[in-house]
Amino acid sequence: MLVKDYMTKDPVTVAPDTPVLEAIRLLKEKGFRRLPVMKNGRLVGLVTEKDLKDAMPSKATTLSVWEMNYLLSKLTVKEVMVQNVLTIQEEAPLEEAALLMEERKIGALPVMQKERLVGIITVTDVMKAFTEVMGLKEGGMRVTVDIPDVPGALAQMAQAVVPSNIVSVVTAGKQEGYRRIVLRVVGEGVEGVADRLRAAGERVVDVRKG
Repeated sequence: MLVKDYMTKDPVTVAPDTPVLEAIRLLKEKGFRRLPVMKNGRLVGLVTEKDLKDAMPSKATTLSVWEMNYLLSKLTVKEVMVQNVLTIQEEAPLEEAALLMEERKIGALPVMQKERLVGIITVTDVMKAFTEVMGLKEGGMRVTVDIPDVPGALAQMAQAVVPSNIVSVVTAGKQEGYRRIVLRVVGEGVEGVADRLRAAGERVVDVRKG
């Protein structure tokens, strides 16, 4: 799972001298929440829907409509954009992007191919990937098991799942010498998978269908 597999490719961009009103129009028209800012083929900033809205005059302003329109026509993206934008390379693992966004409290990262902008990855993209990893669209049975934190424990646990098929395995934490594993199991004998795991001595924590 790499960033390039889940990013939005060739994102819509604006130039630093793009009027704020034009940038707002673009966001509404395209249904986006942010726009990379490009100058001479280089990424120089990022402007978000919030940045643009914050630049709009307050409803409590004493300016006339003519004065507001005049000021807004002169206001450009350069004056409200975030500079020194945090980016990520397209070949980076998706979890690296997720960690970066979580640590920096940001909603998106421009994606680079060396120095060239090739995409943008958002929290929404990461959530889409998460649902795929968890196999949520596969159906079947979701089983949480605590297995000993020792070599071979996962393989031993998997044997008890047969004849059902494991389509997703996720580590969900570690405690007291055990690792918590969440499985998505489908196919033959899926209704009895929890019983087979318990019979094999596994610590089944939770079982739910779908």
